Amino acid sequence: MAAGSLLALFDDIATLLDDISVLSKVAVKKTAGVLGDDLAVNAEQVGNVRAERELPVVWAVAKGSLLNKVIIVPVVLIASLFMPWLITPVLMLGGMYLCYEGAEKVWHTIAHRNKKDHTQARALLANSESDLLALEKVRVKGAIRTDFILSLEIIVIALSTVQEAPFAKQILVLSIVAVGITLAVYGLVALIVKIDDLGLYILKSTSLAAQFVGNFLLWLAPALMKTLTVVGTLAMFLVGGGILSHGVDHYVELNFALSHIHIFNNAFANGLSQNLFNGVIGLFAGAVIVAVISVLHRQQH
Repeated sequence: MAAGSLLALFDDIATLLDDISVLSKVAVKKTAGVLGDDLAVNAEQVGNVRAERELPVVWAVAKGSLLNKVIIVPVVLIASLFMPWLITPVLMLGGMYLCYEGAEKVWHTIAHRNKKDHTQARALLANSESDLLALEKVRVKGAIRTDFILSLEIIVIALSTVQEAPFAKQILVLSIVAVGITLAVYGLVALIVKIDDLGLYILKSTSLAAQFVGNFLLWLAPALMKTLTVVGTLAMFLVGGGILSHGVDHYVELNFALSHIHIFNNAFANGLSQNLFNGVIGLFAGAVIVAVISVLHRQQH
């Protein structure tokens, strides 16, 4: 009798784990687009620091990301039970922040296109360890702040895939997704920022093939970081604009859904046009917020 009960327990556990595995895969698949944006944004945020500080900075942001999710997962679960109306406005505020951050980066680049930020160079020349650490803290805080918004959207999207599942399964799936995406994203970020060091290590070999690979990695590292800088900024507009378009659909009934554009017969073309539309919304919203903040800042001074 006891043996039968034990086998039944094992069977229940196996079934539960199988269900959680399936639900987790569905959740990760649905959040794949935002994960790509999360990777691009965070790789761009933690780049351009001293080589010996790259991994410590990535680790600091990864810890902050985990703390973000420790806060987000229970809050989102509780809100979904007792205050489901709160999730959409909070997401929209986060989307507006992403749009603002992206627009602020673009405006700063345009306004200071002939000027370079020599803050880090000056700190290096002055050999000021405290100034360099202060700069790192600013970068880490900015990356963690951006990660919070992206993580919030990822967790909400993941929750939408398990909304009908029992509450215990929702907890397990969101916990698995939270830990899994953090490990995946920041593991890849760590790999990206150390590509140049890998190239230098490979160049120590006298093999012609190794020399070719090493030189290629040294060329790839700055090119990849420049690309991620652009992609990361675009991702802010795409994700932020996507959140805002979903929010408008939630509150305002229009003749068509802003978040589901279907003007072509081809799914890829529709997806591309939807991303373009979200990007335009994000850019416009960000530009408006930057303009408003600039006017308020001038009035205060």
